[in-house]
Amino acid sequence: MTTSVTPWWKALKIRQEILNASGQIDDVQMSLFRAVHGTGTDRPPYADARYYGEITHPTERLIDLLTEIAVRIGAGDDYLKARAVTRLDQGMGGGKSHACIGAFHLADNPESLLGTELGKRVAERAKAKVGRPLAGDLGRPHVVVLPCDNMTPAVGVQDLDGPAISLYERFLWRLFSRDYSLFERYQPFWSDKHKIAEAIRAVNRPVLIIVDEVLDYIGNGLDGANKPDLAAQDMAFLRALLDVVNDVPHVAMLVVMIASDTDKTALSAVAQDRRDDLNSLLERNGMPATVTEVGDFADILRRRLFDAEPAAEVLAATAAIHEPVLEDTAWAKHVWDAIGADWRRRWSAEVAACYPFHPMLMSLAKEEWSKVTGFQRVRSTIRIFAATVYAQQQRGKAGEWVPALIGPGDLPLSDSAVREALLGSGLVEDERTIANYRSLAEIEVVNHDASSGTARRQDLERPSSPWTEANPRAAERAANFIFLASIVGTLRPGRGRGASAPEVKAATSVPDINYTITDADSIVDDLVNPSRGMSALDIIPGQGNNKPARYFLSTRLTHRMLVNNIRRTITEVERDQVIAEVAQKLASSGPFRDLKFVPADPERSAADVLATAGLDTAYTSRLIVLDPEQYSLRNGMEKPTVEALTIALGLGQGVRRLPVQWASSAVYAVVNTQRRGLARGLAVEYLARQKALAAPEVQNDDELKATGTKELTTARQQLEKAIKRAYQHVVYLAQPDPDGERYLDQLTFDEDNFTSLDGTMVWKGLADRDKVFDAGQFGARALLHNLRDQDYGKTLSDIRAAFYSAPRLPLLYAGDRDLQQAIYDAVSDGLVSIVDGAGTEVAVTAPGQVNLASTSLRLAKPQPRTCLTCGELTHEGTCSASDGSDVQHGGTTDSGTSVYASSVGAGGQVTAAADSGGGSTAGPAKDRQVAFSFTSNLLASSDNADGFAALFRAFYMALDERQISYLQGTIQLVLQGEAAEQIQQRLEELGIRATFKEI
Repeated sequence: MTTSVTPWWKALKIRQEILNASGQIDDVQMSLFRAVHGTGTDRPPYADARYYGEITHPTERLIDLLTEIAVRIGAGDDYLKARAVTRLDQGMGGGKSHACIGAFHLADNPESLLGTELGKRVAERAKAKVGRPLAGDLGRPHVVVLPCDNMTPAVGVQDLDGPAISLYERFLWRLFSRDYSLFERYQPFWSDKHKIAEAIRAVNRPVLIIVDEVLDYIGNGLDGANKPDLAAQDMAFLRALLDVVNDVPHVAMLVVMIASDTDKTALSAVAQDRRDDLNSLLERNGMPATVTEVGDFADILRRRLFDAEPAAEVLAATAAIHEPVLEDTAWAKHVWDAIGADWRRRWSAEVAACYPFHPMLMSLAKEEWSKVTGFQRVRSTIRIFAATVYAQQQRGKAGEWVPALIGPGDLPLSDSAVREALLGSGLVEDERTIANYRSLAEIEVVNHDASSGTARRQDLERPSSPWTEANPRAAERAANFIFLASIVGTLRPGRGRGASAPEVKAATSVPDINYTITDADSIVDDLVNPSRGMSALDIIPGQGNNKPARYFLSTRLTHRMLVNNIRRTITEVERDQVIAEVAQKLASSGPFRDLKFVPADPERSAADVLATAGLDTAYTSRLIVLDPEQYSLRNGMEKPTVEALTIALGLGQGVRRLPVQWASSAVYAVVNTQRRGLARGLAVEYLARQKALAAPEVQNDDELKATGTKELTTARQQLEKAIKRAYQHVVYLAQPDPDGERYLDQLTFDEDNFTSLDGTMVWKGLADRDKVFDAGQFGARALLHNLRDQDYGKTLSDIRAAFYSAPRLPLLYAGDRDLQQAIYDAVSDGLVSIVDGAGTEVAVTAPGQVNLASTSLRLAKPQPRTCLTCGELTHEGTCSASDGSDVQHGGTTDSGTSVYASSVGAGGQVTAAADSGGGSTAGPAKDRQVAFSFTSNLLASSDNADGFAALFRAFYMALDERQISYLQGTIQLVLQGEAAEQIQQRLEELGIRATFKEI
């Protein structure tokens, strides 16, 4: 490093509070309670509005939050331009308390806060929002702070709560500034929205209500009070208050409750119900908000750690001294390109944004640390970096080497504050693992006084070289990075297990061309050498340029500890992906002709995904399974899913109305939101065990491998069971009244052993709702029942299409086959007719001959015929002139062209075209078609046997005299063995295959 560049530890002044605490910054975890009620030594510096503004970086989201509050309480008649209720739902360490304190200062001391950089940005944005500047005092707001994490239900604190016991009473006591008469006046009305609104108006000033960590109170807090009446009153008050705040002018409310997907607090069943209840109210009445995002890290850190911005010339000079190494061909080929160093392309801007930290370190914190479940993003990062800058500054003052930019190898593990900040950050959760890594830091990297440790000894014992002065801690820096990559977990999110060789080399780089890539290779080779390097190092050999070697500091863990470490590295994407994969494998179509799975696309809205998924398939009943990542029902989170399904089923309005033709034959399987949460937890457990089983530590240990295999099998079974239970809902298009409106209907399975992933179960459930016909339910009579008058005259193609597109018509179990059979049976029974374009009746001799694709054949009401027995003109029915035998109407059409006879007799059906033997005298004789069926037990009546003998003799005569031109039929007989042999012989002579079996 050239002497012309001012080192960062001289260019920046570390805040005095960090210096006073020797790098162990105290108030990283800000307390709203202490800011509001702290006195004397317990009053933190940030309780002063101006100091709070100095140490707070004005992130865009924090400015938005405070602007909404400022407009709501201080913009006069324009208060409606801002939302009334805001919910902060970030996880731990996300800046919620910091934001609450900012809101408190904004309302409690607006002149002071608005004088800071943060306040000025808020004032500017508020002016742009309402078109005029706000009053400097914002109308003298009154602030009501309910720090629920510092309240015990049913037990008040005299100095703070006076006579108040319940949450409502504590609210009143603070609202009326301890005015006992007003408190007593409104005390009885804990659920009366009108009275609560009246109480707020009685203050005659704008009001800001801040409710911090409300779950601490309504969750286990109310459980501990063991007073159901108090719990009921408190929840009723919160319900009423959330509604009232929206209705009373100049009132804003800020509520802190971590989202249920993020908060892992164990709750009782009743406490869980209270959380779900409040969660639904907050979703209905308020807007969720966050105040920090990963991109704010560098700015937040610099504002929190240093009391001034670095000079532009220092930033430019620091960036410039690194450029020769970044542009070096060998470094680029073997390191920068291999690690995907995107920050190199915009180097000067990245240095300016991250200074005094190296962009590679900031990238590690933003992209990897922040994704580990237990890591508290802002809070933990501030602690680690505060300890680091203090320790490095002390080295600089002592004349020791300090990096030009603090990189991922420059967190000095010899400093106890740095080491404990890392190990206590949440990157490592298990206490035993923390202890193991603490030992590894001293043994393998560097000890407390920087005199020993495997890596440190290599630096101390290395012969002098041209780059020694510029990089005296090269091995320690390499080991530091391996240590960081190891404590993140067995698998680094998005990176793989441990640290790659190019990453380790990058961590050793310095802005000096004398330190070459060859030197970096040598440093790493010595460090990972089995005989002289780090003994606890696991090495995964490389496989060419695309898969370099990886290094991992291993502690001997139990299987449970290993799973715990891996569990925290599972990303939400991995979790939801495995749920989707398992759901697809578990899904079965059952009677549905097609099974589809619609994967989530977080980049698009739920409605857009369904609209473009190609789900409108013609003439096909479909069971469509929706990815739980993007679709769910119930628990107050179903609105996007319902909107998407409404559009997908063709019920959208205006531009959202899709031309969906086959929506009636599409049935959607959707998860339950709450049960999805359970499945997500089990998916994380399954993935953690799956990855643990694949880890070398387990594969090389028979005992761990057996344990891991068993636990993985159990976890898989539990996950599958949870996913089946999660798919609780079925959504479909309904129209039970043929003349009524179509609407989206839902079927919910309450039994745990039922799931909408099983097409057979779904079909059975829909059969109970008359949405479908079950097997064997749809016949000729059912067909006629579902046909309307306007359906007669439609083509067979139109009739077929209606059963897939019209929700008034149930879906058919066997689809087209059921419809063909029903139409055939109806025609055979004289219930309907099939006619051609000219209206001429067409004969059908088998179900397969009902051409459902025909656009010329039409379904018609049966044509009347004259009964041969009674002479009546009839369509169907039993002959009134019958002698008691079960004989149906039979007769000729008006033209006398065909005779239809139907007897309940023997077993079979026959169709024949016969030459006319007489009949009509009005013209030449015409052929007639004869069709009949019969079933009869001939053992029970000798008369029947004689009758059939006569019938078949008539057949014989007609055949023998060549009077039959066409013959088609099926006959089933039960006869004696000798007769069967004779018939078999005759059939074989005719080339007819028959089935014979003994009974």
